[in-house]
Amino acid sequence: MPVSVFDLFSIGVGPSSSHTVGPMRAAADFAARLGNTPVSGVVVDLYGSLASTGQGHGTLGAVVIGLMGERPEAIDPDAMGDALAELDRTGELTLAGGQRVPFRIADIVQHPLTMLPRHPNGMRLRAVAASDGDTILDDTYYSVGGGFIARDGEVAIPVADAASVPYPFSSGQELLAVCAETGLPVSAVALANETVTRTEDDVRAGLLRIHAVMDECVARSVLRRGTLPGGLEVRRRAATWYEQLLSDDPGKDPLLAMEWVNLTAMAVNEENASGGRVVTAPTNGAAGIIPAVLFYALTYVPEIAAADETVRDDAIVRFLLTAGAIGSIYKERASISGAEVGCQGEVGSAASMAAGGLAELLGGTPAQVENAAEIAMEHNLGLTCDPIGGLVQIPCIERNAIAANKAINAARMALRGDGVHHVSLDQVVETMRQTGADMSSKYKETAMGGLAVNVPLC
Repeated sequence: MPVSVFDLFSIGVGPSSSHTVGPMRAAADFAARLGNTPVSGVVVDLYGSLASTGQGHGTLGAVVIGLMGERPEAIDPDAMGDALAELDRTGELTLAGGQRVPFRIADIVQHPLTMLPRHPNGMRLRAVAASDGDTILDDTYYSVGGGFIARDGEVAIPVADAASVPYPFSSGQELLAVCAETGLPVSAVALANETVTRTEDDVRAGLLRIHAVMDECVARSVLRRGTLPGGLEVRRRAATWYEQLLSDDPGKDPLLAMEWVNLTAMAVNEENASGGRVVTAPTNGAAGIIPAVLFYALTYVPEIAAADETVRDDAIVRFLLTAGAIGSIYKERASISGAEVGCQGEVGSAASMAAGGLAELLGGTPAQVENAAEIAMEHNLGLTCDPIGGLVQIPCIERNAIAANKAINAARMALRGDGVHHVSLDQVVETMRQTGADMSSKYKETAMGGLAVNVPLC
């Protein structure tokens, strides 16, 4: 069953969907389940990748903010810092129900070498009764990528019953079959499924809001200078590049399109790395790819760039619906979690989604859309997740820019063909899944291999 586009594209905060957004949602869910039950304290344990790279990914603070009842789609990123400073000052945590318990960030227990059975991103939350000290609520959660979470015994993907949507699909082959039978493009198939739970106007408004947040993210980032937090002293480059490009290319010369695509992708990921508001697309670590490719479509595809607002809005909606349809296949048949399959599941899936979305806007048939998505992933297979210092900065920021241009190239290549090709999207998705399963855990968001160990931190 297809995952909703609004689950793949959600508004949140950086720097990581699996390590920041997911844990915050899990902790908020736990706090809501606890309600007003009197407690004397809470105990938090992080396991696997959440423990090994959680410090750099903001996991510990995200859990605390979630226990306060805040959720990533609504929290003001600046307010998070204030709340954590207050916790540090008082040593007391105000739970979502209003009661205060003793707690400090240092109380969170980290188990980097212990993997829980279901997923590398595991966390356990316990509440202790105020009356006798017994445990009254004990939940284990998994953050399975893209901000999706699940408690033990629950499915992680919120999908509709197959009978409730007009065009169910869970593979590229099934999606192409639906398109062939109905004559609809991929975006229209996705739209029909979305309108089971929302009106068409609500779907359009929601997706345009998602795009507006993407644009706001870029606009904030190109005004911010200095270095990114975390200790690596990585310089923010978007502001300088933006000023240079405004001077060098005020008319958006198509020959310099790649420069603007690079800027857009890097601006989003610098904002993500600083804990700002971004759209998970489908993860935070890959959040810059889809905005950058959509920027390319709106700026350099002539029939869209020169069109009125209605046509441009329609292009945004079609792009995101098509990308979402492709992303749902990755989410259901493989993974979008760097801790589970490496960065091929994050940057690779985002590039594939973006390539498919662009191919439709360029006039591609469903077969060409599927081909574009396949090409983009095929050339991201085996991509490792090895961020230096556990921070979503190196190589993540530049990697988004490179992948965005790969996605554009994949769409252009697919449009030169007729949709007939040797490797199907389903085959490349399965290859990605198998590659991730075979990949050493050192290269799956643990900061124990690759650049993370070969580049000194000082």
